[in-house]
Amino acid sequence: MKNRYIETGKIVGTHGVKGMVRIQPWADEPEFLKNFKTLYLDKNGEKAVKIREIKVLKSVLAVKLQGIETIEEAEKYRNTVIYIDRKDIKLPDGRYFVTDLIGCEVYDAANNSFLGKLSDVSKTGANDVWHIKNGQAEYLFPAVDEMIDNIDIEAEKIYIKPIKGIFEDAD
Repeated sequence: MKNRYIETGKIVGTHGVKGMVRIQPWADEPEFLKNFKTLYLDKNGEKAVKIREIKVLKSVLAVKLQGIETIEEAEKYRNTVIYIDRKDIKLPDGRYFVTDLIGCEVYDAANNSFLGKLSDVSKTGANDVWHIKNGQAEYLFPAVDEMIDNIDIEAEKIYIKPIKGIFEDAD
């Protein structure tokens, strides 16, 4: 079952003296968080805070949260992980939350053979790299559209078109 509240960043500091926090977003683009009116300070969605203002500062965000009025109050939230409610956003086709990909079984689309489970995703700049574990072995797979055949989040299965040499070849 997918978690309703998804980790989306971390408060890494303050911005100015009027209670703004700096958030390091865990999204492809920092602007993604501008789609939200509410953030959550816990994984169960019990500590909701309204966004009053949000500014993109290169790779971080300066965010004014309701109820935080001073730098001292903002400082108390340093290192707090923030969450979003998945019901507040509809991802475009072909886009997925990393948390939904982790744990999916990975198969070769050509012959339906099991390759392992997706255990982690690394961001490299050019493209994401999937870490696929099968027993003790771990394979790094470039997650580019041309090499991904199908992702079925509900069934927790991913079908890929691996390049020769990434996985142990029989020949």
